[in-house]
Amino acid sequence: MALIDGLPPLREVIETHGLVAKKSLGQNFLLDLNLTSKIARQAGDLTQCDVLEVGPGPGGLTRGLLAEGARRVLAVEKDSRAMAPLAEIAAAYPDRLEVVNADALAIDPLERLTAPVRIVANLPYNIGTELLVRWLTPAQWPPYWASLTLMFQREVAQRIVAQPGSKTYGRLAILSQWRTDARIVMELPPEAFSPPPKIHSAVVHFTALPAPRFEADAKTLERIVAQGFNQRRKMLRASLKGATLDLEDKLIAAGIKPTQRAEEVGLESWCALARAIKATA
Repeated sequence: MALIDGLPPLREVIETHGLVAKKSLGQNFLLDLNLTSKIARQAGDLTQCDVLEVGPGPGGLTRGLLAEGARRVLAVEKDSRAMAPLAEIAAAYPDRLEVVNADALAIDPLERLTAPVRIVANLPYNIGTELLVRWLTPAQWPPYWASLTLMFQREVAQRIVAQPGSKTYGRLAILSQWRTDARIVMELPPEAFSPPPKIHSAVVHFTALPAPRFEADAKTLERIVAQGFNQRRKMLRASLKGATLDLEDKLIAAGIKPTQRAEEVGLESWCALARAIKATA
């Protein structure tokens, strides 16, 4: 494993600082600096961007981002044990790394970032999906970020890029594909991590679209998609019961058969249904 900077290998950093990964924090450390640099490159040219990183741990991806030329990195880490190794990275890259010891779900990073912003993270497994949904559903669109390059469990990554008719197609696919171009750009085996998780991982790159693919009220779309997929085995006339007056008429107007199930309906039709419901709300 080649070094990308003058800092010690990550395995040595972990041993020095006693950084045993905590399951309660969803931690699995990625130790190969070649891999962390490769993930950083998936985010594109970082030289003119601020980067938000969530859950840096001992700083493997942080070092990759900085070595690949990120203008500035804001690293948000809940685990106070990681502050010492991250401080060593900050010292090696003066004025380019700010570390915040906080829960990523509880802070607003906007006040610390300067556009353009890219978000790049090996997300903790226990908050990855929740963070993604927050980033995909801001009050205003376009969002403050230009792209997301995020590592998930491979199963979650497959749900994000899934197409109608597949068992993995659902709420995450619709929220992701409505407002972004999302594609899987890397897959990683369990042995790339310490400790090795029981599942494979994958990196998904999202590029924010200037406007959603199809017109729809965001809150209405989110509500009906969540309701529809909550009972995905039922026909929509049953799973969406109570969502609106004259439900079957609105389904038909949107080009959806009332007997269809949520996983059979494409993004454009979900948006058409959201428009029809919003128009009579």
